[in-house]
Amino acid sequence: LRYVIRSFLALSPCSPSTTHTPTAQDSLLFVRMTKKRRNGGRSRHGRGHTRLVDCDHCGCKPAKDKAIKRFLVRNIVDSGALNDIKAATALDTYTLPKFYTKKYHCVSCAVHSRIVRVRSTEARRIREFKRRRPQRRDDDKKKPAAAAATTA
Repeated sequence: LRYVIRSFLALSPCSPSTTHTPTAQDSLLFVRMTKKRRNGGRSRHGRGHTRLVDCDHCGCKPAKDKAIKRFLVRNIVDSGALNDIKAATALDTYTLPKFYTKKYHCVSCAVHSRIVRVRSTEARRIREFKRRRPQRRDDDKKKPAAAAATTA
């Protein structure tokens, strides 16, 4: 703001008796810049400051409201060893616990590792999250075929 006032005063005439003719620079002083996003790339509405988090990919510290957050749920054991453990367990109903963690990524790492994609101006206005449908198992694929065979 100080810079705008100084530049405006520099354009104004030195003596009050002379008249100042408006120039193109005068109109450029009060032009407002365009906004790319309605929220400015953050979700900090009403808060002055948010804490910093660590990016899990590069280690930089984006603000928590600006970071891209993903909740990761994985099996503790990989799929190759899962069959061996199931064969060795005495309890048939035992389910292995899962590994729950929340991952934070800065915007550049999220784009680089394809967690989020670059979208067009029109597509940026779509705010709904597309849920991925769970993959069907082999048992689910066989059921419709078996049902069709029994009716025929």
